[in-house]
Amino acid sequence: MKHIIGAKPASHRPGHPVPPAASGAPAARLIGVDADSAGQRLDNFLLRHLKGVPKTHVYRIIRSGEVRINKGRASADTRVQEGDQVRLPPVRVSDKIAEKAERPAPAREFPLLLEDEHLIAIDKPAGTAVHGGSGVSFGVIEQLRQARPQAKFLELVHRLDRETSGILLVAKKRSALTHLQDQFRERETGKTYLALVIGAWPANKKVIDSPLHKYLQADGERRVRVTTPDDPDGMRSITLVKVRSTMEARPDEGLPAFSLLEVTIKTGRTHQIRVHLASQGHPIAGDEKYGDFDLNRRLHKQGLKRMFLHAWRLQFNHPASGERIALLAPLPPDLAPFAPPAP
Repeated sequence: MKHIIGAKPASHRPGHPVPPAASGAPAARLIGVDADSAGQRLDNFLLRHLKGVPKTHVYRIIRSGEVRINKGRASADTRVQEGDQVRLPPVRVSDKIAEKAERPAPAREFPLLLEDEHLIAIDKPAGTAVHGGSGVSFGVIEQLRQARPQAKFLELVHRLDRETSGILLVAKKRSALTHLQDQFRERETGKTYLALVIGAWPANKKVIDSPLHKYLQADGERRVRVTTPDDPDGMRSITLVKVRSTMEARPDEGLPAFSLLEVTIKTGRTHQIRVHLASQGHPIAGDEKYGDFDLNRRLHKQGLKRMFLHAWRLQFNHPASGERIALLAPLPPDLAPFAPPAP
C-alpha cells in the first residue's frame, strides 16, 4: 500500500491558491520560501519538505516539470529566493517509509564546544553518523532537530565519518551555512585531526599530495584509492602530517611501533586521511576498511574498539563577526589511553 503526500489538484484560476482536491485527498502544495531557505538549491529545498521521498523520485518530478517556482519550470540547481512560491506535487511513499516518518529520530543534544545565534559546534561521539541514509535511520542532525523543535533552521556545515569523533559544525542560519561552506570550499579553514598510525612515521614525510579516486565495490560498498595524476577520475588531495609523539614496538605484547600524528587536510575528500596514511604504509589503528585487520583484532582485545581518528582542532572565520575562531576537542576517553605520551 502507498501513502500519498499531496494529490492532483483540481483546476483553479491563475493567481489563486491551489484548492483542495474534490475527492478529499491531499492536494498539491504551495510552499513559500522564507529568509532562512533563500539561496538553497531547489533539490535540497524539496528534500527537506518531502521527508521520506526517495531522492530519485525528487529529481524525477523536477525534470518532469511537476515542481514549479512562481508557476515556472526550474532545474535541480535553481536557487530559491525569499518570497518564491514552490509548487510541490502529490507524491507517493511506501508504508515502510511513511511509518519511519511517523517515528522520528530520538531527541538528543551533544557536547557543546561553542554556540551562538549563528552556529553550533559540537564534539561528535564516534559511532554516530552525521545524518541518516545508507542504512542509518538517523544521525546527529535529525536528533538535534528533534531536541530543538523551536529551531527554524539547523543544517550541517560539513561531515565526519561515522567512526570519527570530534568537532562538527551546524549552522543556525542560511547565511551562516553559506559563509562557512564557502570557507571550507576555498580552503580557508584549518582542519587538524589526531590519528594513531602503525609504525614509525618518517619525520621528513610532511606532505602527501596524491590524487584519490572514489569507487563502489561489487557489493555496493564505497571505497577510495590513491590513483595516478593522469587519471581523469582522480581528485587532487593534499594532506599535511606532523609527528606528535611515538611509541616503540612491544614485541612481548605482539605490538609494533605507533605514531600519533597531527594531520591537517587541505582538501576534504572522502576517506582522505585514512587512504593517504595507509598508502604510505602506515594505516590508522583500528581502521576496518584500509587498516591491518590482524593487528586490529589484537588491539580490540586490548580495548581499542574503533578507529583512532579524531577531529581535534578547527579554525574558521566567524560568519557574522569575521573573528578567527579556534576550537579544540580533547581526545575522548576511549582513545586517550592509547595515545603515546608527548616527549
